[in-house]
Amino acid sequence: MKDPLVRFGVAIEGSLLGQLDGLAGERGCTRSELLRDLARAAVGRAKVPKGVEAVGALTLVYDHHVRNLSRKLTDLQHELGDGVRSALHVHLSHDLCLEVIVMRGLSDRLQSIADRILAMRGVKQGGIEIIAGLTSSRATDHHEHADEHEHGHRHERAHAVPASRRPPKRTRRA
Repeated sequence: MKDPLVRFGVAIEGSLLGQLDGLAGERGCTRSELLRDLARAAVGRAKVPKGVEAVGALTLVYDHHVRNLSRKLTDLQHELGDGVRSALHVHLSHDLCLEVIVMRGLSDRLQSIADRILAMRGVKQGGIEIIAGLTSSRATDHHEHADEHEHGHRHERAHAVPASRRPPKRTRRA
């Protein structure tokens, strides 16, 4: 049985409503469809269970000229050790950098770390997406990928696996 739609009133600033309608137009959907999508996303983020194994992708834009900010971000990533699986750093302009940090750990700890980083002076914008339930106790073990794709060429994958846990290299048979 389909969940019935419920009509309700919402009070919102006129300028924000105009921006919302503009976004709905860009996406080719109605205001109601856009609000449902936004509500589902917010509810989904709020439903991430606490204290469970999870992965998180933290995205932030920051002003690298702000005193000690780059050092603080680096120090925090080093403090997390193997919890940081990968990081991408991109220079956007003379002042701004984009950083994407992929982390693994307990969901509430990932959220706490993200909150600390996003609150730092000089961080202009950012957010974290936390996904729980995709990892197992063996998730840190090395695993093989199928590197052959239908478009016929091989992809090398870079994994953040400590050298001590990497299996010996195998030669590929023709």
